[in-house]
Amino acid sequence: MPEMPREERLAAAFVELANTLVRDFDVIGFLHTLTDHCVDLLDVAAAGVLLGIPQGQVVEAAASDERTCALELAGVEWDEGPCRDCFHTRAPIADVRLDTLGARTRWPHFAPHALQLGYTSVVAAPLRWQDQVIGALNLFRDRLGPLDGGQLRLAQAFADTATIGILQQRAVHEQMTVISQLQHALDSRVIIEQAKGYLAHRRHTTVDEAFTRMRGHARKDGFKLTDVARQVLNGTAATRLLDTDL
Repeated sequence: MPEMPREERLAAAFVELANTLVRDFDVIGFLHTLTDHCVDLLDVAAAGVLLGIPQGQVVEAAASDERTCALELAGVEWDEGPCRDCFHTRAPIADVRLDTLGARTRWPHFAPHALQLGYTSVVAAPLRWQDQVIGALNLFRDRLGPLDGGQLRLAQAFADTATIGILQQRAVHEQMTVISQLQHALDSRVIIEQAKGYLAHRRHTTVDEAFTRMRGHARKDGFKLTDVARQVLNGTAATRLLDTDL
């Protein structure tokens, strides 16, 4: 089967990445797909993504092949490299030839190692949304000559897509956490109301008096109010709570 034209592959790439965002989101799988598309659609030999963590460090997240993955991991260990600089400066790293004195001075371990792997230059694009930078996309070339403006813009578009995906995943996780907390609160409220009604009926008292009794018992014995309510309902509450005055 003949290969699709580049324009069709480009459209298919962004459709695939967009579809990934609406399914159960696997960040690492998503980033590996992204690096594969970078290699296919940009004039680069390899791609890698590093993500930032709250302590200000970067960690390797994905790469288009194993040798690039090993290089990125080594860069994290050495605390140097284009992705690291891109993340901390919050700015793109333009085409840097790895065989120059400037590159060797800037990245004394990373540059020689990348050259040994056959890479000649590197570009890095920040994963940035407004004033927030969450990582960087590394692009490696194995031939001389810079990427043109269109390729650089497409690289940044890929980086932006990665950013949107990761931030969306975080937002969904935070939202689900809030929803879970709210649901837990509602469930607890239901249990407490049921226990109040049961205790009031058992002791022939008002619901308010039953609630005061449950709350006093919880405070005195160091229980959560919800746990006391469950004890009332399942019959494991102390007799002094159920049948006698505090």
